Amino acid sequence: MIVGRTHVGLDVHAHAVVGAAVDAETGELFRRRMGSDPAEVLAWLRSLPGPVAAAYEAGPTGFTLARALEAAGVRCLVLAPSKLQRPVGERVKTDARDALHIARLLRLDEVVPVMIPSESQEAARDLVRAREDARRDLMSARHRLGKLLLRRGLVYPGKGAWARAHHQWLRQQKFDQSALQTAFDSAFEVVIQVLDRRDRLDEAILLMAADSEFTPVVNRLACLRGVSTLTAFGLAVEIGDWSRLDGRRIGSYLGLVPTEHSSGQSRSQGGLTRTGNSHARRLLIEAAWHHRPAYQPTSPTMRGRWELASLAARERGHQGNLRLHRRWKKFQERGKRNVIANAAIARELAGWCWSLAVMKD
Repeated sequence: MIVGRTHVGLDVHAHAVVGAAVDAETGELFRRRMGSDPAEVLAWLRSLPGPVAAAYEAGPTGFTLARALEAAGVRCLVLAPSKLQRPVGERVKTDARDALHIARLLRLDEVVPVMIPSESQEAARDLVRAREDARRDLMSARHRLGKLLLRRGLVYPGKGAWARAHHQWLRQQKFDQSALQTAFDSAFEVVIQVLDRRDRLDEAILLMAADSEFTPVVNRLACLRGVSTLTAFGLAVEIGDWSRLDGRRIGSYLGLVPTEHSSGQSRSQGGLTRTGNSHARRLLIEAAWHHRPAYQPTSPTMRGRWELASLAARERGHQGNLRLHRRWKKFQERGKRNVIANAAIARELAGWCWSLAVMKD
């Protein structure tokens, strides 16, 4: 429950903050347009009848304002935009209306807040997302280069695309037209630059994963197949406080449950909801594919990861690996499409990750 006399809704932008406050005792309404300086917002909140509770939507402005207000002793919630109830027939949208709407929802306790990460966790999350951006940029750069060559009838004859032999083959390509040669050199140079950027980010993540507040969780998560150090670190920083979830809810939290439209006796399910954290969901979807081949607990890769974890985490990870591979086999025996089976495996994998993350060493 949101306890307080005055409930404040804030519409936060880069250069301005619009506030609306409702006094629960008198019903009086207060409005204010301010700059983006947290000190100015705090001064206005302190002028209102207390105690005060404030809220604003999560967005590109981040959590700076929320941290400043919390540090000053003012309770501030950051709300999930996708969970914010909005009138269906509303056709006029202004900053003042949005702020008042948030204030009224806050007074009724009809809001869903997001977790405000610590500054260290947010910095680690930015590092992981920078690596994600580099991965996407590298994929786009490779596609552009490959399609440029394909339009000229040039296809790499070997195996293992983008391996060392492939790069050597690319360096041997020469063209008579200077314009085409310049375009090829530019596209190949972008691939090399993005690849170097991704590798530097990988090294930074590996160093942080080996010695940070996330290290114990990373070591436990890596006991599962498909969850390398990079994947485990990404899951650890994206989800943050695992204890606020449970094994049943984490699948829906990450958007790994099917959509449903049911009424009366009819029940219709569709694709994944794809709500929640898209970065963590992608990591789990990719990790789930690794449980399809036969499980080899004696592989050097798994043994190397297990050495960093406790005995209880190893046993739990071993049980999860066995279970998920058996599930894959059952889906294949039933003739399930691979993408549908993998989504189900990813949902269960999320539960196994949760059980390892909340485990005490």
